[in-house]
Amino acid sequence: MILDSELILNPDGSIFHLHLKPNQVADTVILVGDPNRVSIIESFLSTVEVKASNREYVSVTGVYNNTRITVVSTGVGIGNIDIVMNELDALVNIDFETRKVKDKIRKLDFIRIGTSGSLQKDVTVNSYVVSKKSIGFDNLLYFYNEDDKVINKEFKTVFKAHLGSESQFFSPYVVDASMELFERLYSDETFSGITVTSPGFYVPQGRELRLNTKIKDINDKLSSFNYNGFRITNYEMESSAMYGLAKLLNHNAIAICLIIANRLNKNANENYREQVKELISYVLNKITSE
Repeated sequence: MILDSELILNPDGSIFHLHLKPNQVADTVILVGDPNRVSIIESFLSTVEVKASNREYVSVTGVYNNTRITVVSTGVGIGNIDIVMNELDALVNIDFETRKVKDKIRKLDFIRIGTSGSLQKDVTVNSYVVSKKSIGFDNLLYFYNEDDKVINKEFKTVFKAHLGSESQFFSPYVVDASMELFERLYSDETFSGITVTSPGFYVPQGRELRLNTKIKDINDKLSSFNYNGFRITNYEMESSAMYGLAKLLNHNAIAICLIIANRLNKNANENYREQVKELISYVLNKITSE
Protein backbone atom coordinates (compact mmCIF):
# COMPACT_ATOMS: atom_id res chain seq x y z
CA MET A 1 0.00 0.00 0.00
CA ILE A 2 1.24 3.47 -0.88
CA LEU A 3 1.51 5.64 2.24
CA ASP A 4 -0.20 9.00 2.74
CA SER A 5 3.20 10.70 2.82
CA GLU A 6 4.07 9.31 -0.66
CA LEU A 7 0.75 9.91 -2.41
CA ILE A 8 -0.65 13.11 -0.94
CA LEU A 9 -4.33 13.82 -1.59
CA ASN A 10 -6.33 16.96 -0.90
CA PRO A 11 -9.43 16.89 1.36
CA ASP A 12 -11.70 16.70 -1.71
CA GLY A 13 -9.92 13.57 -2.97
CA SER A 14 -7.94 15.34 -5.68
CA ILE A 15 -4.21 14.81 -6.15
CA PHE A 16 -1.87 17.20 -4.32
CA HIS A 17 -0.50 19.57 -6.99
CA LEU A 18 -2.84 19.21 -9.97
CA HIS A 19 -6.09 19.21 -7.98
CA LEU A 20 -7.57 16.68 -10.41
CA LYS A 21 -9.54 13.54 -9.55
CA PRO A 22 -9.05 10.12 -11.17
CA ASN A 23 -12.05 10.26 -13.51
CA GLN A 24 -11.05 13.68 -14.85
CA VAL A 25 -8.08 12.63 -17.03
CA ALA A 26 -8.45 11.69 -20.70
CA ASP A 27 -6.28 9.20 -22.57
CA THR A 28 -4.87 12.06 -24.66
CA VAL A 29 -3.00 14.67 -22.59
CA ILE A 30 -1.61 17.90 -24.00
CA LEU A 31 1.11 19.54 -21.90
CA VAL A 32 1.97 23.23 -22.25
CA GLY A 33 4.36 25.36 -20.24
CA ASP A 34 2.39 28.61 -20.08
CA PRO A 35 -0.80 28.43 -17.95
CA ASN A 36 -2.40 31.04 -20.22
CA ARG A 37 -2.04 28.62 -23.13
CA VAL A 38 -4.59 26.29 -21.52
CA SER A 39 -7.39 28.79 -22.11
CA ILE A 40 -6.33 29.09 -25.77
CA ILE A 41 -6.69 25.34 -26.24
CA GLU A 42 -9.93 25.39 -24.27
CA SER A 43 -11.37 27.81 -26.85
CA PHE A 44 -11.02 25.03 -29.46
CA LEU A 45 -13.02 22.49 -27.42
CA SER A 46 -16.67 21.83 -28.20
CA THR A 47 -17.44 20.88 -24.59
CA VAL A 48 -15.61 21.32 -21.29
CA GLU A 49 -16.29 18.95 -18.39
CA VAL A 50 -13.78 20.03 -15.75
CA LYS A 51 -11.35 22.81 -14.89
CA ALA A 52 -8.76 22.88 -12.12
CA SER A 53 -6.10 25.37 -11.07
CA ASN A 54 -3.32 25.41 -8.47
CA ARG A 55 -0.12 27.45 -8.72
CA GLU A 56 1.26 27.08 -12.26
CA TYR A 57 -0.78 23.93 -12.85
CA VAL A 58 -3.94 24.78 -14.80
CA SER A 59 -5.98 21.92 -16.25
CA VAL A 60 -9.03 21.45 -18.42
CA THR A 61 -10.68 18.30 -19.79
CA GLY A 62 -13.08 18.47 -22.70
CA VAL A 63 -13.85 17.28 -26.20
CA TYR A 64 -12.40 18.22 -29.59
CA ASN A 65 -13.54 16.49 -32.78
CA ASN A 66 -15.25 13.74 -30.76
CA THR A 67 -12.02 13.05 -28.85
CA ARG A 68 -11.72 13.55 -25.09
CA ILE A 69 -8.60 15.59 -24.26
CA THR A 70 -6.96 16.80 -21.05
CA VAL A 71 -4.76 19.91 -21.15
CA VAL A 72 -2.32 20.66 -18.32
CA SER A 73 0.13 23.52 -17.90
CA THR A 74 3.43 22.51 -16.35
CA GLY A 75 5.22 25.81 -15.87
CA VAL A 76 8.90 25.84 -16.81
CA GLY A 77 11.49 23.13 -16.28
CA ILE A 78 12.03 19.46 -15.63
CA GLY A 79 11.15 19.61 -11.92
CA ASN A 80 7.58 20.48 -12.81
CA ILE A 81 7.49 17.74 -15.43
CA ASP A 82 8.44 15.27 -12.70
CA ILE A 83 5.39 16.38 -10.69
CA VAL A 84 2.95 16.45 -13.59
CA MET A 85 3.93 13.11 -15.13
CA ASN A 86 3.87 11.24 -11.82
CA GLU A 87 0.57 12.75 -10.70
CA LEU A 88 -1.19 12.15 -14.02
CA ASP A 89 0.00 8.54 -13.99
CA ALA A 90 -1.17 8.13 -10.39
CA LEU A 91 -4.60 9.48 -11.31
CA VAL A 92 -5.16 6.73 -13.86
CA ASN A 93 -3.09 3.82 -12.51
CA ILE A 94 -3.40 3.95 -8.72
CA ASP A 95 -6.62 3.18 -6.84
CA PHE A 96 -6.98 6.10 -4.43
CA GLU A 97 -9.28 4.08 -2.14
CA THR A 98 -6.96 1.09 -1.63
CA ARG A 99 -3.76 3.05 -2.39
CA LYS A 100 -2.55 0.20 -4.56
CA VAL A 101 -1.40 0.10 -8.18
CA LYS A 102 -4.20 -1.16 -10.41
CA ASP A 103 -3.90 -4.58 -12.03
CA LYS A 104 -4.46 -3.13 -15.51
CA ILE A 105 -2.21 -0.19 -16.41
CA ARG A 106 -3.81 2.54 -18.51
CA LYS A 107 -1.60 4.00 -21.23
CA LEU A 108 -1.71 7.74 -21.93
CA ASP A 109 -0.56 9.79 -24.92
CA PHE A 110 1.40 12.88 -23.84
CA ILE A 111 1.84 15.64 -26.43
CA ARG A 112 3.87 18.67 -25.43
CA ILE A 113 3.14 21.87 -27.37
CA GLY A 114 5.92 24.33 -26.66
CA THR A 115 8.11 27.14 -27.87
CA SER A 116 11.78 26.71 -28.63
CA GLY A 117 15.03 28.14 -29.94
CA SER A 118 16.52 26.78 -33.17
CA LEU A 119 20.11 25.55 -33.45
CA GLN A 120 20.10 25.21 -37.25
CA LYS A 121 20.10 28.05 -39.78
CA ASP A 122 17.46 26.42 -41.99
CA VAL A 123 15.07 25.75 -39.08
CA THR A 124 13.83 29.28 -39.20
CA VAL A 125 11.63 31.31 -36.88
CA ASN A 126 7.96 30.19 -37.00
CA SER A 127 8.92 26.63 -38.02
CA TYR A 128 7.48 23.57 -36.27
CA VAL A 129 9.89 20.95 -34.91
CA VAL A 130 8.77 17.45 -33.88
CA SER A 131 11.36 15.98 -31.52
CA LYS A 132 12.28 12.43 -32.52
CA LYS A 133 14.80 12.28 -29.68
CA SER A 134 15.54 14.44 -26.68
CA ILE A 135 18.91 14.99 -25.02
CA GLY A 136 18.66 15.78 -21.32
CA PHE A 137 21.25 18.14 -19.88
CA ASP A 138 19.59 17.54 -16.50
CA ASN A 139 20.07 14.58 -14.15
CA LEU A 140 16.41 13.84 -13.32
CA LEU A 141 16.18 10.47 -15.01
CA TYR A 142 19.26 9.14 -13.18
CA PHE A 143 17.31 9.20 -9.91
CA TYR A 144 14.89 6.56 -11.27
CA ASN A 145 15.57 2.84 -11.13
CA GLU A 146 15.83 1.13 -14.54
CA ASP A 147 16.70 4.43 -16.26
CA ASP A 148 19.20 2.46 -18.36
CA LYS A 149 16.29 0.61 -19.99
CA VAL A 150 14.87 3.77 -21.58
CA ILE A 151 18.04 5.71 -22.37
CA ASN A 152 19.38 5.41 -25.93
CA LYS A 153 22.89 4.26 -25.00
CA GLU A 154 24.31 4.46 -28.52
CA PHE A 155 23.28 8.07 -28.99
CA LYS A 156 24.38 8.97 -25.48
CA THR A 157 27.88 7.59 -26.13
CA VAL A 158 28.24 9.28 -29.52
CA PHE A 159 26.96 12.62 -28.25
CA LYS A 160 29.25 12.67 -25.20
CA ALA A 161 32.20 11.89 -27.47
CA HIS A 162 31.18 14.82 -29.67
CA LEU A 163 31.18 17.20 -26.71
CA GLY A 164 34.51 15.84 -25.55
CA SER A 165 36.03 16.70 -22.18
CA GLU A 166 33.52 19.51 -21.66
CA SER A 167 30.78 16.95 -20.95
CA GLN A 168 32.62 15.71 -17.86
CA PHE A 169 30.85 18.00 -15.40
CA PHE A 170 27.46 16.66 -16.47
CA SER A 171 26.20 13.47 -18.12
CA PRO A 172 23.70 14.04 -20.94
CA TYR A 173 21.19 11.27 -21.62
CA VAL A 174 19.14 10.58 -24.76
CA VAL A 175 15.57 9.26 -24.92
CA ASP A 176 13.52 8.42 -28.02
CA ALA A 177 10.03 9.76 -28.65
CA SER A 178 7.01 7.56 -29.27
CA MET A 179 7.20 6.63 -32.95
CA GLU A 180 3.43 6.20 -33.03
CA LEU A 181 2.89 9.82 -31.98
CA PHE A 182 5.78 11.04 -34.13
CA GLU A 183 4.16 9.60 -37.24
CA ARG A 184 0.87 11.30 -36.38
CA LEU A 185 2.41 14.75 -35.96
CA TYR A 186 5.20 14.75 -38.55
CA SER A 187 4.38 16.14 -42.01
CA ASP A 188 5.84 18.30 -44.76
CA GLU A 189 4.87 21.26 -42.57
CA THR A 190 7.34 20.25 -39.87
CA PHE A 191 11.02 19.57 -39.24
CA SER A 192 12.18 16.57 -37.24
CA GLY A 193 15.34 16.24 -35.22
CA ILE A 194 16.90 16.06 -31.78
CA THR A 195 15.91 18.49 -29.06
CA VAL A 196 18.23 19.47 -26.23
CA THR A 197 16.45 19.92 -22.90
CA SER A 198 18.36 22.46 -20.85
CA PRO A 199 18.12 22.84 -17.05
CA GLY A 200 18.21 26.63 -17.45
CA PHE A 201 17.44 29.45 -19.87
CA TYR A 202 20.54 31.61 -19.60
CA VAL A 203 24.08 30.22 -19.15
CA PRO A 204 23.03 26.56 -19.76
CA GLN A 205 21.86 27.68 -23.21
CA GLY A 206 24.90 29.86 -23.83
CA ARG A 207 23.30 33.19 -22.88
CA GLU A 208 25.69 35.40 -20.92
CA LEU A 209 24.50 38.42 -18.97
CA ARG A 210 26.66 38.95 -15.87
CA LEU A 211 27.69 35.30 -15.55
CA ASN A 212 29.76 33.34 -18.05
CA THR A 213 29.47 29.82 -19.43
CA LYS A 214 32.11 27.11 -19.06
CA ILE A 215 31.52 25.91 -22.62
CA LYS A 216 32.04 28.98 -24.80
CA ASP A 217 31.14 27.29 -28.07
CA ILE A 218 28.30 25.10 -26.79
CA ASN A 219 25.80 26.17 -29.47
CA ASP A 220 28.31 25.64 -32.28
CA LYS A 221 29.07 22.17 -30.94
CA LEU A 222 25.39 21.31 -30.74
CA SER A 223 24.66 22.64 -34.22
CA SER A 224 27.53 20.67 -35.76
CA PHE A 225 26.47 17.30 -34.31
CA ASN A 226 25.33 14.80 -36.94
CA TYR A 227 24.98 11.08 -36.52
CA ASN A 228 23.20 8.71 -38.92
CA GLY A 229 21.36 11.68 -40.41
CA PHE A 230 20.21 13.01 -37.03
CA ARG A 231 21.07 16.57 -36.09
CA ILE A 232 20.26 18.74 -33.09
CA THR A 233 17.52 21.14 -34.12
CA ASN A 234 16.47 23.07 -31.05
CA TYR A 235 16.60 23.92 -27.34
CA GLU A 236 13.78 23.76 -24.81
CA MET A 237 13.42 22.87 -21.12
CA GLU A 238 11.01 19.95 -20.61
CA SER A 239 10.97 17.15 -23.19
CA SER A 240 13.80 14.88 -21.96
CA ALA A 241 12.08 14.37 -18.60
CA MET A 242 8.72 13.85 -20.30
CA TYR A 243 10.15 11.26 -22.71
CA GLY A 244 12.05 9.41 -20.00
CA LEU A 245 9.24 9.25 -17.46
CA ALA A 246 6.69 8.32 -20.13
CA LYS A 247 8.80 5.33 -21.16
CA LEU A 248 9.41 4.24 -17.56
CA LEU A 249 5.66 4.45 -16.86
CA ASN A 250 4.69 2.79 -20.18
CA HIS A 251 3.09 5.85 -21.78
CA ASN A 252 3.64 7.52 -25.17
CA ALA A 253 5.24 10.96 -25.43
CA ILE A 254 6.10 13.46 -28.16
CA ALA A 255 7.03 17.15 -28.21
CA ILE A 256 6.30 19.62 -30.99
CA CYS A 257 7.61 23.15 -30.68
CA LEU A 258 7.21 26.46 -32.45
CA ILE A 259 10.56 28.07 -33.15
CA ILE A 260 10.41 31.60 -31.75
CA ALA A 261 14.15 32.36 -31.90
CA ASN A 262 17.06 31.22 -34.06
CA ARG A 263 20.31 31.19 -32.08
CA LEU A 264 22.51 31.02 -35.20
CA ASN A 265 20.66 33.57 -37.34
CA LYS A 266 20.28 35.71 -34.21
CA ASN A 267 16.67 36.68 -34.83
CA ALA A 268 13.41 36.14 -32.97
CA ASN A 269 9.65 36.58 -33.22
CA GLU A 270 8.55 38.39 -30.06
CA ASN A 271 4.91 38.43 -31.24
CA TYR A 272 4.58 34.67 -31.63
CA ARG A 273 1.21 34.10 -29.95
CA GLU A 274 -0.81 33.88 -33.16
CA GLN A 275 1.66 31.29 -34.47
CA VAL A 276 1.20 29.29 -31.23
CA LYS A 277 -2.54 29.24 -31.88
CA GLU A 278 -1.91 27.94 -35.39
CA LEU A 279 0.33 25.21 -33.98
CA ILE A 280 -2.37 24.22 -31.49
CA SER A 281 -4.87 23.88 -34.34
CA TYR A 282 -2.38 21.78 -36.31
CA VAL A 283 -1.80 19.42 -33.37
CA LEU A 284 -5.46 19.06 -32.44
CA ASN A 285 -6.40 18.11 -35.98
CA LYS A 286 -3.51 15.66 -36.31
CA ILE A 287 -4.19 13.80 -33.06
CA THR A 288 -7.96 13.56 -33.53
CA SER A 289 -8.06 12.56 -37.22
CA GLU A 290 -8.97 8.98 -38.05
